[in-house]
Amino acid sequence: MMKQLLYKSTRGEGGVVDAAAAILQGIAPDGGLYVPAAIPAAAWPLEELAQLTYQELACRILSLYFTCFSREEIKEAVNKAYDAKFAVPEIAPLVTHNNIHFLELFHGPTLAFKDMALSILPHLLKLAAEKLGTGKEIVILTATSGDTGKAALEGFAGVAGTRIIVFFPQHGVSEVQKRQMITQTGDNTHVIGIEGNFDDAQSGVKAMFTDESLRRRLDSHGYLFSSANSINIGRLVPQIVYYYWAYLQLVRKGAIAAGEAVNMVVPTGNFGNILAAWYARSMGLPLARLICASNSNNVLFDFFTTGVYNRRRPFYVTISPSMDILVSSNLERLLYHAAGENSQLVRSWMEDLAQKGVYTLPPEVQNRLNAFAAGYASEEETKEAIRSLYAASGYLVDPHTAVGVFVLEKYRQESGDSLPAVVAATASPYKFPGAVLSALDPQFAGQDDFALFGELAKVTGIPVPPAAAGLEKRPVVHTTVCRREEMQQVVEDILGLAGR
Repeated sequence: MMKQLLYKSTRGEGGVVDAAAAILQGIAPDGGLYVPAAIPAAAWPLEELAQLTYQELACRILSLYFTCFSREEIKEAVNKAYDAKFAVPEIAPLVTHNNIHFLELFHGPTLAFKDMALSILPHLLKLAAEKLGTGKEIVILTATSGDTGKAALEGFAGVAGTRIIVFFPQHGVSEVQKRQMITQTGDNTHVIGIEGNFDDAQSGVKAMFTDESLRRRLDSHGYLFSSANSINIGRLVPQIVYYYWAYLQLVRKGAIAAGEAVNMVVPTGNFGNILAAWYARSMGLPLARLICASNSNNVLFDFFTTGVYNRRRPFYVTISPSMDILVSSNLERLLYHAAGENSQLVRSWMEDLAQKGVYTLPPEVQNRLNAFAAGYASEEETKEAIRSLYAASGYLVDPHTAVGVFVLEKYRQESGDSLPAVVAATASPYKFPGAVLSALDPQFAGQDDFALFGELAKVTGIPVPPAAAGLEKRPVVHTTVCRREEMQQVVEDILGLAGR
């Protein structure tokens, strides 16, 4: 019998809970994020793991973290999640171009890496609700910088006993991302644009999660909030699987021997994706450096370089919009581990961030972050990375992946580190056709994204994916737009709480 793995809040209140409670709550009542009380070790030989399918590997990793579910329950959730909705049988193929290995995480139904975890989260939430016998309707409340929203909507649409409410920056996502969300069907789906950026949407959602009065009113009406953002541990843990998968594919292809170290490059904004790589490393996967790649909103680059996190800076709307973030929520989990699980310290930093917009790590904590390297790419450097990789290899990447490519090339030049490197390829070029094609040729600048699908098919030789085909012709279902301070009222109206 496997020992039960429990979870606790980064801010130290509320004791420990099992995985079901952590997944269902999404965020801890004290405003902190749930972390495993101990990071489990993956004791299997790498050569053995290299023989597994993606689904078999996912069952092994998830069973270490979600010990309150039976292996049969996890297996059923995994098989429902990673099925024909992914366009390729290997789920996340590894391809090699120009001395870079790309882990393609965009073959799911919404063409972005968020599908990898959000395909399974509804099944985990359903299991958690059954385990805890809440009898309540689960309201998934989520902020998105572009990709989480559609992937969550896709996962939860039509799921009995759930509603999903997604807030996105009205002017801060690509046309394809926006269209994917506002055309979403399903009686239980609600999509709202906000006049503001992702940080505004995220802070509004977090405020609702920690509003005790709102929680009581929800409870009395038979509702329970949960989250599909990577603040939910049920969203974060499935992401660990694909870092193992990337490494094991390198072993299987003979690119490395089992046990050899590799570097992992992750374009990141909210820090969840690269944090999953850090958990994989902490479990024993031979990852050397975790290279954090940012765009012009380079708050994480400055943080890893100086030990100071400062969100008081200009906010840029870029061609890599899913990374247009100045408050990286998941960093709180890393800080908790790096601070020796000192929740008081974490709480003080988070209070400083909320009140002053800045906090500074003591040197001994900053020194514990030496697994990370960091870099960033300007808009022109991102476009140049798209251009030069395509010219050298004929491989076309989206702007987020291009940020990773630029940062890796610069890191290699400056450090002399020649270890094999994997870049997390986070989205299909079809999510950002205007940005990608205008990087190759300025004549495409300013053209309608949807009109460029045909051109993109010509350039890549890849037909328009079903998830994007005909998107511009789908009827708009969601038209609500609000200000940051109106978000709670919108939620109350949707759920019929107003005036009761």
